[in-house]
Amino acid sequence: MDYSRLFPEKPIIGMIHMPPLPGAPNNRQSINQLTEFALSEADKLEGAGLDACIVENVGDTPLFKDHLPPHTIAAMATVTKAVVDRTKMKVGVNMLRNACEEALSVAHIAGAQFIRCNILIGAYATDQGIIEGCAARVSRLKKELNSNVLVFGDVHVKHAYPIFNVEIEYAAQDLAERGGADAVIVSGARSPVPPSFERVKKVRDAINKPVLIGSGISLANVREFYQRSDGLIIGEPDFKVGGVWGGPSDGKAYQRAVRMCRP
Repeated sequence: MDYSRLFPEKPIIGMIHMPPLPGAPNNRQSINQLTEFALSEADKLEGAGLDACIVENVGDTPLFKDHLPPHTIAAMATVTKAVVDRTKMKVGVNMLRNACEEALSVAHIAGAQFIRCNILIGAYATDQGIIEGCAARVSRLKKELNSNVLVFGDVHVKHAYPIFNVEIEYAAQDLAERGGADAVIVSGARSPVPPSFERVKKVRDAINKPVLIGSGISLANVREFYQRSDGLIIGEPDFKVGGVWGGPSDGKAYQRAVRMCRP
């Protein structure tokens, strides 16, 4: 599968931000309760008219920097498979902080269509320590599995600083040409912060692959970012009940965003 077949139209992608999974320090819910939460989130996002959703273990703070415990992988596989079976949306997986091999495995087994990999190439200083890219391992795992799961890679990812600090347009070219990314994600410095329009333009002008916005989307800027990109990943406080980051989604806010982008 290629990107254009997966998304014939510019996608609007919502986030299923999972509460702490079993084994995480702040876990309070059983796997059945967590699965029901994910299914409720999927229903809201699909009802709002979104094209896709990403299941993400955002509640598992403090995060491991790359490989995850077996019970976390099992929980993500259980939840993701339930979402895939429930929804007509395309489904992605992001396993924080950078467990991209695990995410690809979960997506492939559960029937999801894509993953987000925060650090596919390069090396970054992060709040989890220094994380190195995993493109060689991910691409070979994909080959071994004979998998059609697409890999969306971040360039100069949020909550991180590039140690190999080349200009973002050159980093995007390396990601698209040498890293095996099927699409490139541009973000701001942190999750609530959008990238500048100049930053987005630099990346779009540099590569011939889709460029998605991966942070800072609000009801105030959603339409303009949709017009200036090849798609959006949305999960900021404007789209959460009570404005709580990482909490349950506000379906009506997502619906407004869809109508603003596609009047």
